[in-house]
Amino acid sequence: MSKKEEHPLKKVCIICSKGTIEDVYAALVMANGAVMEGIETNMFFTFFGLDAITKKTMKKLHTATVGNPAMRMPGGLPFPSVLGIIPGVEAGVSAMMRSQMDKLDIPPVDEFLEMITAGGGEIYACKLAMDMFKLKVEDLSEQVKDVLTVGQFYELSGGENTQIIFT
Repeated sequence: MSKKEEHPLKKVCIICSKGTIEDVYAALVMANGAVMEGIETNMFFTFFGLDAITKKTMKKLHTATVGNPAMRMPGGLPFPSVLGIIPGVEAGVSAMMRSQMDKLDIPPVDEFLEMITAGGGEIYACKLAMDMFKLKVEDLSEQVKDVLTVGQFYELSGGENTQIIFT
């Protein structure tokens, strides 16, 4: 698509409901890509996705080692799910994942959030999940614009040429 063409998608709303490295980064990469394409971008973090925008947990995300059929060991062999229950395995796999991301110069979560908001994207937290996990606004990243109910997020998400993506 040439730079002069207008993008057919006007707005994207990305809902991040999971707190694993792979799920959070999928949402962040999609949001950042949308911002870079000039698409109005809103992110809504709910349930365990709140870990990505909570100061205490945003730098401690883990990879899901149990029940992840796509998990592979070095060399491409399937990762036996049962290994994920051994103490330290999940932490080790998560450290390897972060190391690979560092080698590719993929920014940490807090920097990604800054990039998205600097580009005009907006970050929101789910009120219900905040209440469930007893989180307060001051527990969240400064990049979070507001805490909304699901209804408020849907109202914000409305409009023609809007895509809602649930991760």
